[in-house]
This record gives sequence, C-alpha cells and structure tokens, in this order.
Amino acid sequence: MPKYFYTAKSLKGESETGTREAKDKHQLARILRREGYVLIKADLEKEEVKKRKLEISLPFFGGVSLKEKMFFTRNLQVMIASGLPLPRTLGILATQSRSKKFQKALLDIREEITKGKSFSDSLAKYPDIFSELFQNMIKIGEEAGTLEEVFKILSQQMEREHELSSKVKGAMIYPAVIICAMLGIGILMLVMVVPQLAETFAELGIELPATTKLVIGLGVFLVEKWYLFILFLVLFIFIFWRVLKTKKGKATIDALLLRVPIISPIVRKTNSASMVRTLSSLIASGVPIVRCLEIISGALGNFYFKEAMAEAAEKVRKGEKLSEALKPYQNIYPLIVIQMIEVGEETGETSSILAKLADFFEEEVGRATENLASIIEPVIMLIIGAAVGFFAISMVQPMYSILGGL
Repeated sequence: MPKYFYTAKSLKGESETGTREAKDKHQLARILRREGYVLIKADLEKEEVKKRKLEISLPFFGGVSLKEKMFFTRNLQVMIASGLPLPRTLGILATQSRSKKFQKALLDIREEITKGKSFSDSLAKYPDIFSELFQNMIKIGEEAGTLEEVFKILSQQMEREHELSSKVKGAMIYPAVIICAMLGIGILMLVMVVPQLAETFAELGIELPATTKLVIGLGVFLVEKWYLFILFLVLFIFIFWRVLKTKKGKATIDALLLRVPIISPIVRKTNSASMVRTLSSLIASGVPIVRCLEIISGALGNFYFKEAMAEAAEKVRKGEKLSEALKPYQNIYPLIVIQMIEVGEETGETSSILAKLADFFEEEVGRATENLASIIEPVIMLIIGAAVGFFAISMVQPMYSILGGL
C-alpha cells in the first residue's frame, strides 16, 4: 500500500502530522477519524511517487545506517543535557555526519526549528531516516517536557537493536563467505579446467556418461554464453527483490523462514526481542498502548509478526487486554511473552518487565547465533564434499572407461 504524508486536527484543535499506509485518501481519513482526528491534507510521499514513475530502482543505496543514527541520538542526548540549544546541537552533529543525506536532513530540520516548528514535526519530513517510533517518542517527550529522558531511552533502544542485528549478521558472515568461495572456485573450474578436459575426451572419441556431459555442457555455456549467465543472475536478483516488495511475496518468504528448522528459532526470538524492547521503550515514554502497537506493527520485520501486532492493536482499541489479544498468536509469539505482559498488566510494571524480557530474548538470540555457526559448518562441509565428489566422479569416470578399453 502507498504511504501518505498527512496533516490532521483533533476535536480540540491540536495538529497531527506523520506518515501512514492506506489504500487511498478515503481509507486514511477513516483510520484517522477512528482515532479522533479529521484529515486536513494528505499527499503521497515523495519516495512513493518516485517509485511509481521509475519502474527500476536500486535498493540498499543512499540510506542512513542504524549505527550513524545511534551515535547521533547518543550525542544529541549528551548535548541537550549540557544545555546547548537544539538548533546549534543539530548544526554541530550535521558537520560530524559522514552521510551527505543525513547532513542535509539535519540542517533542514535545524532551519525548520529556527522558524518555529517543533522537533517532532520537523522529523516527520524524513520518514525514511527517522522511524515512526523515533518521531512519536520525540513528540511525547516534547509534550511532557522529558525530551532528555526520551533521548536516553532511544539511545538504549538503538544500541540494543544494533547489538542484536550485529549478532545475527555476524553469524551469517562465515557461511556466506564459504558459499561464495565455493561458487567462485566452482565457476573457475568449469571455465578453465572443464573445457580442456572436454577437448581431450573429444579427441579420444569415447562415450561420455550423462553426469560428465552435464558438467561439460555447463562449462561450455559459461565460456561461450557468459553474458547470458550474468543477465540471468541480475534478473533473478531483481525479480527476487521485487517479489519481496509485494505483500504476497513477503508473506511467502517469511512463512518459509518460520518453518526452516535452524533459522526459525532465531527469527522468532529476534522479532520477539524487537517487539518487547520497543513496547517497553514506548510505554516508558508515555505513548498510548494502541499507538504503541501500531508503531511496533510498522517496525517489525516479519510479515506475520506485523499482522499479529496490527490485529492486536484493533482488539485493544475495542477494550481487550493486550495479553488476551495476543493469545491467538501463540504459534508466533512465545508463551512467555504473553504471560509476562499479563503479569505487567496486573502489577502496572509492564515497561520494566518487558525490558527484562527483552534482555532475556537478546541473550537467547546471542546463544542461538553462536550455535548456528557450529551447526552450519558441518552442513556446508557436506555440501562442498558432495559438489567436489560429483565433479570428480564426472571427470574421472571417462578416464576409467579409457583404461578399461586398453
């Protein structure tokens, strides 16, 4: 669904700006009306318009890394606590940023604040840099006068998020390097060695087994039609990326990840850790529970975790407790999450309980990623052994046929 940058007003006359996903402006107006706001203006985000005009776009370029945003938030907290004015702080941090996109955004935000606009409203112009979570927590901090505390919570949130993602990425580096090296060596063998052996077999005029013909055919294809191989590879990556951008494609891939024995526990624990950590931070900042769940739904990576949180938000809006709303999703969220939320609702300590639960899940993810490397290593060795064995048998078998004919 497209994203809209909207301006709305409450019945009390308070302005509200931000970004929302909606089928069209009419649906957006209905969503806001349920929350007590009247839609004043709505425009498609610039990024969405560009995507529609340009069919092909390059992913992974031009963004601002989580690490850079984490350092920005931490330094912002320190400078604000020291008594520096916000516009001057943003100017200093803009000069320290290595990202030109981030520099430009910070300087523009500084100008908006100088003109009298609030910090949270200025951040809303850059939803691709500052998430809904970031914007809403800043807004709550401004309204409650606890901006310094909000910066502290955001810094901790980002540090934990960065630490968690680093663990997962670190666990995948080793198998990724091994697989890439295996594919590289395999292609070199097919291009450099197989054609020479094919010429030898052709000169001897012997009947080749099916496996040998397959290897030789693949090698000849890579030598003579290498450009087609590159084209197929680029098309495959592009189509796969486009499929991931569709709702159905994302749902299919995420469903598969939740069923793969080795990967599934990590996906569940990572999304659960992200959910409880974010919910804890939002509740501690004073964000209303329904809004918390909507923000978390937009922040989670897995399609089914997002859907479960969005449906839970609707149930909570109708008066149901969060623990009750999440019970139908025990196949996604671990039972301990629902039980701890229930305890938090009874004791009024939901934020602190969820923070401890997030620590537990993050430790579990750390252990799971360490175990993942030790599990994947023998699996990769078996795959490499099978590939080498297949290649060796395919090339040696005709030689045995020659020796048998002597």
